[in-house]
Amino acid sequence: MRRVIELATPHLVAHWPEPIRAVVLATGEAPEAAWLRSFRSKLRGVRLTVVVQPSFGYQSELGETGPNLKRRVVAGIMTLVSAAAGEDFLIWAHNLGLGRNLELARELTFACHCGGIPLVAHHHDWWFENRWHHFAASRGPRFRTLPAVANAVLPASAHISHVAINRADAAVLRRHFHNLGGWLPNPVSSPIRVSARRVAFVRTWLRRGLNEQAPVWLLPCRLLRRKNIAEAVLLSRWLRPEAWLVTTGGSSSAEEAAYAQALADAARKGRWRLRLGILQGNENASPSVGELLAASEAVLLTSLQEGFGLPYLEAAAARRPLVARELPNIAPDLAQFGFTFPQSYREIRVDPELFDWRGERQRQARWFAEWKSLMPAAAARLADKPAVLAAGREPRPVPFSRLTLTAQLEVLARPVERSWECCLPLNPFLKLWRKRAASGTLGASPWPRQAQQWLGGCAYARRFLSLIPPLAGRAPRSGAGQAAQAEFLQRKLRAEYLYPLLWSPQT
Repeated sequence: MRRVIELATPHLVAHWPEPIRAVVLATGEAPEAAWLRSFRSKLRGVRLTVVVQPSFGYQSELGETGPNLKRRVVAGIMTLVSAAAGEDFLIWAHNLGLGRNLELARELTFACHCGGIPLVAHHHDWWFENRWHHFAASRGPRFRTLPAVANAVLPASAHISHVAINRADAAVLRRHFHNLGGWLPNPVSSPIRVSARRVAFVRTWLRRGLNEQAPVWLLPCRLLRRKNIAEAVLLSRWLRPEAWLVTTGGSSSAEEAAYAQALADAARKGRWRLRLGILQGNENASPSVGELLAASEAVLLTSLQEGFGLPYLEAAAARRPLVARELPNIAPDLAQFGFTFPQSYREIRVDPELFDWRGERQRQARWFAEWKSLMPAAAARLADKPAVLAAGREPRPVPFSRLTLTAQLEVLARPVERSWECCLPLNPFLKLWRKRAASGTLGASPWPRQAQQWLGGCAYARRFLSLIPPLAGRAPRSGAGQAAQAEFLQRKLRAEYLYPLLWSPQT
């Protein structure tokens, strides 16, 4: 999200119909000084003001709820609006749909609706995408029902546009908000070639960090459960056992700490060639992610869910082969941009003899019931059965991504050649990929010519301007937000979107 702000804002400033005098960055916590200096330098002399309002942060981290939080949120919004009195201004609000501060979403959208202030609500993620534990923990007395939440994050107003970063979500918004709902794919920098000298330096840096010279397969991510890191371990061990799997970031929150620790403990016990968080704690003296991509033999992306899928494009920009899950909500967008990924797959299926089937079913039944208990009854009734529970009592092959971390680690604890022999008949395409990996002939997606017309800064500014309310269209009908949320819930609670890893930090 921060990357979108820093890439897009300079283009909006440059292509705005009238000169922009000031940009105000309102945030719950102060950004890093180095990032702020870089961002300010890209604004072509336009004044940048940073307003830090702690009440704009995640509600779970504020220690306040109810009337006290509402008062602080309202005061912060009024301070911003009063400072811009007499000026033409627009509010560009990021990720209200995540639902981590429903008081902020409700009061900001209410103020814009009543005050006639144009608001572009830019939704990068959604609270109903496997984040029910956050929903249960953060909703206060005013947000006990699904309609109340919809009215906060998806209000229907002539002064508010709702924007998604992939076409699948944008289609739902457009269906209910008409011209005030739309698609705004993230801007992407054109490919930047890393010099051979710099690549050689980064490879030396990697060799020192790994204590040996070996191929590196890079997983550009933080240690988040939704990144499905154990699947990347499985693939790298099967396809390129000589390689080290390296992740760029470390654990970024207490919620993900148990997952990161379990991976680290299993890697140490099993002597896996896995290096977690190689950039963590040393970012200033380390290579950039782009440089690491250029210096790696291949890139992996095994995420369970992504809103836009920037790592796909980063791999193509670095001209590196990519082994990646094909996510149904973004694969059509990548194809429309012109990208082709020779090593993309929907699922990796595993033989049930590699893990404790009965124990896994019992775990999943318990966790699934607890997960559904976090939902309002209307949502719980929509939830399909996850793959393992739907398969019945008799063991049968299932996707690796549909297992809990416990079962994933059981699979990884088996000898590599044994798991390979068991699972190759279920995933026959991997035989060719293994041969290509050994010979250095894995395919990379070229950077397509038409990408600029979709992802360039000028195209981004043009699309953004077309979505500004109220010029973008008439007011949607009353209840449009509730209807959109209901459609999202029906889709996002289908079996294809259910992943045990995401039900709880303990799974």
